[in-house]
Amino acid sequence: MIDSFLVPEKTMVNAKGDGPAVDVSSASNHVFLLSLDIIGIVEQESLDVSIFGSADGAAWGPKPVTNFPQKFYHARHPLLLDLSGHPEIKFLRAHWEVNRWGRGSETPMFEFNVSIKEVPPRHSQRSYRRGESNGLEDRRFQFPDD
Repeated sequence: MIDSFLVPEKTMVNAKGDGPAVDVSSASNHVFLLSLDIIGIVEQESLDVSIFGSADGAAWGPKPVTNFPQKFYHARHPLLLDLSGHPEIKFLRAHWEVNRWGRGSETPMFEFNVSIKEVPPRHSQRSYRRGESNGLEDRRFQFPDD
């Protein structure tokens, strides 16, 4: 079961960057719950996080496999990623862009992380076979308190 971080906990950034490559080839199910957890932020700035896939962990696709909508506030933001249609993807990596505007320092500052957890097959495949929603997008996820 994959349970790791695409961006390590307590990562502080003030410029664009990339997280480490995470090997997801051992996943028995290729559906993952990603969670963007923004812990620290100052006013008038934005964070864009995209997830890129790779077959070898060295060459990354030109387009992300998914991305979180642009964020401006601290909170936890879940996102479901289904790679079952992309068996060539063996590695994932997060890329982020930051922006700041307005008064004060022009340097943005974010503290955030992106976790990745494999969704057990019984939760994702059963509903897909019947052509129904898997219910994950409607379920309220319970995250552990920090």
